[in-house]
Amino acid sequence: MTMALRLLVRRSSSLSLYRPVTLIHPQQQLSPFPFPFQSRGYVSEMRKSAFEDRIRRLIRNDIQYELDRSPLTQLVPKFKSFSIDERTGEQWIRLNKEFGPKEEIKVEVTMFQVSAPPAAAKDGAVTTANDLELYISMVVDIFKDEKTGILEFVCNVWPESVEIDKVFMRDQDGMTGKPYLGPPFNDLDDELQTSLYDFLEARGIDDELAVFLHKCMQHKSKNEYIRWMGSIESFVARKK
Repeated sequence: MTMALRLLVRRSSSLSLYRPVTLIHPQQQLSPFPFPFQSRGYVSEMRKSAFEDRIRRLIRNDIQYELDRSPLTQLVPKFKSFSIDERTGEQWIRLNKEFGPKEEIKVEVTMFQVSAPPAAAKDGAVTTANDLELYISMVVDIFKDEKTGILEFVCNVWPESVEIDKVFMRDQDGMTGKPYLGPPFNDLDDELQTSLYDFLEARGIDDELAVFLHKCMQHKSKNEYIRWMGSIESFVARKK
């Protein structure tokens, strides 16, 4: 066998040891996920699940932190002669009582707001963060009979006092148009202001009620916050 023939046979034998190479068309793309369980949809779903688990964990941690500080409690149903409607899931509560044989009193109290109390809001004084306190907005409606209107007091309830902001008469069907609501309360005669405070105090709208309402609304705010967090956690956990 000649030298050239031996080289040809040797080259043919060595080539047979390798698998043939398959050429790929330039427009043909290889999948970056060669296995079914590594599809993009699977990875996306895994990331979504991890993200939702993190949200739920953060919510549960926050709820547990609040519960460790103080337990979730129901508001008391009565305070003195007032009955209390907690209005679960809403931002306000209602108190009702009867005063004497003819009067009915309805009190509506909303969530906390922040402002400077009257003592700190002096003319020309600069209000600082240290002056700010939580207060509650309160509307007191006093009914006598269907023939008369409603005497309404709009008040700010501070931690230990009640401040009258406005007092006026309105119809039992509500207000229409732009009725005259009287002057600012502080513009009234000092003796008349004192008499109107005495009028409310005689009906249980006093400093003791202010202290109770602040404690009551603290519980209300906490309860509503935990319910709100729980509803979000339940929604995130819900599967399609």
